[in-house]
Amino acid sequence: MTMNPILTSAIEWQERPGSGDVLVCLHGIGSMASTFDDLLAYLPTDLRVICWNAPGYGKSEPLEAEWPLAEDYAAALASFCDSLGLGRVHILGHSLGTLMGAAFATRYPERVASLTLASCAQGRGTPRGGALSEKDAQRLGDLEALGAQEFAAARAPRLVYAPERNPAIVSAVRSDMEKVTMPGYGQAVRMLASGDLAADCTGVRARTSVIVGADDVVTPPAQSQAAFDALGARVRGEYVLVPHAGHAIHRQAPAALAAVLVSTIGNALPEGDTAQLGDVR
Repeated sequence: MTMNPILTSAIEWQERPGSGDVLVCLHGIGSMASTFDDLLAYLPTDLRVICWNAPGYGKSEPLEAEWPLAEDYAAALASFCDSLGLGRVHILGHSLGTLMGAAFATRYPERVASLTLASCAQGRGTPRGGALSEKDAQRLGDLEALGAQEFAAARAPRLVYAPERNPAIVSAVRSDMEKVTMPGYGQAVRMLASGDLAADCTGVRARTSVIVGADDVVTPPAQSQAAFDALGARVRGEYVLVPHAGHAIHRQAPAALAAVLVSTIGNALPEGDTAQLGDVR
C-alpha cells in the first residue's frame, strides 16, 4: 500500500493511519520514505506507521550544519514528533537510519518504547571536519560525476541478494536511490563518516532488536552483531540473521522484518520502566 506524502514546515513524510501504537520508520542513505511500502502489508492493521523523508531528502529541508552528527538528526526527529503531537513511539531504523534511531533513543529515552535496528551502519568515527575515508569520498564523487540515475544503476544491485534473480527488487531499490540530491546526501555521508552506532547502543534504555541479511555485503552482519552486543542485558530483544537476504532487507525479506518488529513492540518495557544505564552487559 502506497502512502501519500505529507509536508510539515520542515519534513516530508508518509503515513498509514492506525488506531494503535505508533511506529516511526527511518530510511537509509540511498532511500526515501517510500522504501518501506513493501513492509506495510505484513504489519498489524491497527499500527500507525509514519515514515519520514530525512532532512535533505525529498522535500524535507536539509539540516543547517554542512557536517551534521547523528545527534543533529535525532534533534530533528524530536522536533518532527513534536509537530505531529507524538509522545512515546516505536522506532525502526534501516542502515543509516539505525544511527539516527539509536541517537534518538539514547538522547530522548522517555520518547522511545522500542527500537528495531535493521542492516546496521556502524559509522567510521571520523571527527567532524576531518578527512573523509576513501569510501565516503568516493560516494560523493560518484554522485557528482555520474548523476543520480547512473549512480543508482551502479549501486542498487549490491543491496540485493542474488540481484540477477530479483530484478523487481533491484528496480525498486534503484528507484529510491535515483531520488537522492545534494546537499542532503552529502550531509548524510558526513554523518555516516562520524557515526559510532555501538557507542550509542550502550546508552539505549528501550527494548531493542537487531535484524540483518546473512548476505548483506553493504553492512555485513558483523556490524549488526556489534550493535547488538553493545546493548545492555535488560534491553536486548532478538538478534535475527535472515538467510538469502541482502542489505535491502525491508524489500527482500519484509515478512521477517515485520515479525521482528511485532515481537519487539509486543515486548516493549512498560512506560516508566526503561532500563538504567550501568545494567550488566
